[in-house]
Amino acid sequence: MKQYVGLDVSLEQTAVCIVDEQGKALWRGKCASTPEAIAAVVEVRAPHVERIGLESGPLSTWHWHELKKRGLPVICLDARHAKAALSLQVNKTDPNDALGLAQIVRAGWYREVTVKSLDSQVIRSFLSSRARLVEVRVDLINQIRGVLKPFGLVAGKGGRQPFIDRVRELVADGPLKDAVEALLTALQEVSRQIGILSRRLMGLARQDQTARRLMTAPGVGSLVALAYISVIDTPDRFSRSSSVGAYLGLTPRRYQSGEIDRSGRISKCGDPLLRTYLFEAAGIVLNRVSRWSALKAWGTRLAKKVGGKKATVAVARKLAVILHRMWRNNTDFRWSRQEGQPA
Repeated sequence: MKQYVGLDVSLEQTAVCIVDEQGKALWRGKCASTPEAIAAVVEVRAPHVERIGLESGPLSTWHWHELKKRGLPVICLDARHAKAALSLQVNKTDPNDALGLAQIVRAGWYREVTVKSLDSQVIRSFLSSRARLVEVRVDLINQIRGVLKPFGLVAGKGGRQPFIDRVRELVADGPLKDAVEALLTALQEVSRQIGILSRRLMGLARQDQTARRLMTAPGVGSLVALAYISVIDTPDRFSRSSSVGAYLGLTPRRYQSGEIDRSGRISKCGDPLLRTYLFEAAGIVLNRVSRWSALKAWGTRLAKKVGGKKATVAVARKLAVILHRMWRNNTDFRWSRQEGQPA
């Protein structure tokens, strides 16, 4: 008799539900939210398990890898799809969600999420830490400007060190000195940590053959290449390179019903950090890179028709597609028209 298991994972406890082929609940209970505890319950309560379903979430990567190591048929379910099915329940509880997940994997009505490798997760941790520190640095600079303005003090524009020197001149021997100095000290330390992480990421990119290949494309540096690798993880996930743009949320939403058919703004699904990096890379292609390429020529023509911002988004989407094709085919970026147009 085949058995199907649903896991509703929380930080401390996991609700477990086991159903048979007809959907009848065989066992419901809870265990600690550790792979060891979950595996022990499954081995005892569901010795003939066919599929184990859990939603994508903060702990799903850890649980998925550890349960796979134990030879269990675990499936990571798209949380948005699972939510649509679970919302039909009258009462939302952890045991009911576990039952719903078990029924989903039993019926086969689900979209499986590709779980990132642990190596990609490590790269992602470095990138997200650096991105957060960059946000903190911007907040600190804005806070310093906000403290100075009520007193008629304007630091002006400039690089980070000139900005710090200028601020110290403005508040020297004044009542704001101690308050501003605390912010400046924090700003310097945050900038130092950003530099450390940036150098570490550059080192990772130099050691990775795929990253070096992706960096041959215009506008693509170590951050863009590593972010792309950590999100896509493996190029074989997509049978068509053109699907990458939609996966990263760079294609317009569409609503069609009857005679109504309209396209909206880009969906912004997928990873926001990589989408931001690709947008910045596209801006560099259009505005900074002087070397001619079919990608730049196409984007420049498009900018004249629809404007710079929309053209930048379009170039970002096309760049994402090109990077996937480069990765899958193990080829560097091709600059000349004669050698082939970008995808």
